[in-house]
Amino acid sequence: MSNAKGDRRERELVNLLDDAGFAVMRAPASGSATTRELPDVLAGDGTNFYAIEAKSSAGDPIYLDGEEVYALVYFSRNFGAKPRIGVRFDREDWYFFHPDDLYQTDGGNYRVKKETALSDGTDFAELTGHSEKRTLDNIGEEDDDEADETKDIRRVLEAVDRGDLGVEDGVEMLR
Repeated sequence: MSNAKGDRRERELVNLLDDAGFAVMRAPASGSATTRELPDVLAGDGTNFYAIEAKSSAGDPIYLDGEEVYALVYFSRNFGAKPRIGVRFDREDWYFFHPDDLYQTDGGNYRVKKETALSDGTDFAELTGHSEKRTLDNIGEEDDDEADETKDIRRVLEAVDRGDLGVEDGVEMLR
C-alpha cells in the first residue's frame, strides 16, 4: 500500500472510531518514521482499549511481518490495550483480528485474505460494541410491543434447532 493510501485509510479509521464514541489518536511516527515500534491507532472508550495496526489492499492478500505483529502485541501488553490488526479491502468495510487468529506463514509472517476477513473478521460494529447481533438466548429480551411476535419467532427457531421442524417449513411459518 502506498504511504498516501495508508495514511488516508488510517485517518478514515480514526474518524470512524471517533464517531463511535472512542477517544482515538493516530500514533505519530508509526511505521518507518521511528525506531520505536508503535501501533498505527490507539483507541479507548473507557471500557475497551485497542492498539491497532491498520492495513489495506486493493484485493490482494495482506501480509504482515512477524516482527511487526510481535511489536504490536508487546506494545499492547505494556500499554494495557487489546492488540488488533485492522484490515480493509477496497469496496469493503474494516475487519479486525486478534494476532493469534491470523494465518501464520511458514516464514513466520502473517497473512489475511479478503475472503477470510469477510467470513471470520470482527466487523466494526462488533469491535465498538454497537452490534445488533441477535441469538436464541437473547431474542426474547425485546420490548413488550414485540413480545408476542418474538415468542412466535423463538418457538419456530427452537423447533428448527431441535430438528422438529425443517428449515423450509420454518421459513414458511415466519412469512
